[in-house]
Amino acid sequence: QVQLVESGGGLVQPGGSLRLSCAASRSIFSFNAMGWYRQAAGKQRELVARFPNGGITYYADPVKGRFIISRDYANNTVYLQMNSLKIEDTAVYYCYARTSVYAGSNVWGHGTQVTVSS
Repeated sequence: QVQLVESGGGLVQPGGSLRLSCAASRSIFSFNAMGWYRQAAGKQRELVARFPNGGITYYADPVKGRFIISRDYANNTVYLQMNSLKIEDTAVYYCYARTSVYAGSNVWGHGTQVTVSS
């Protein structure tokens, strides 16, 4: 079974930065896509960033220009660099991977809490 493990969450002040990591149990070359969702209290889970294998990186409008998704193939890890953090960014962040071109093939991590507060 493919496993994804997130880390790097925590408490940060508005305007600060944080980098989330998602370590996969196998080569990330094997995934059709990887990305990050988040779910704030009282809200539905929303897509934050997506990096298709061979495609164009997607960022949700609220994070454009502030967040950057990147990949370290040697360490089977995907990162989410979060800059200029806002209170509205507070959420549980989930890493996911699509293991094939089929829509039902997503694998999820367990999530890491990001809290932006003064």
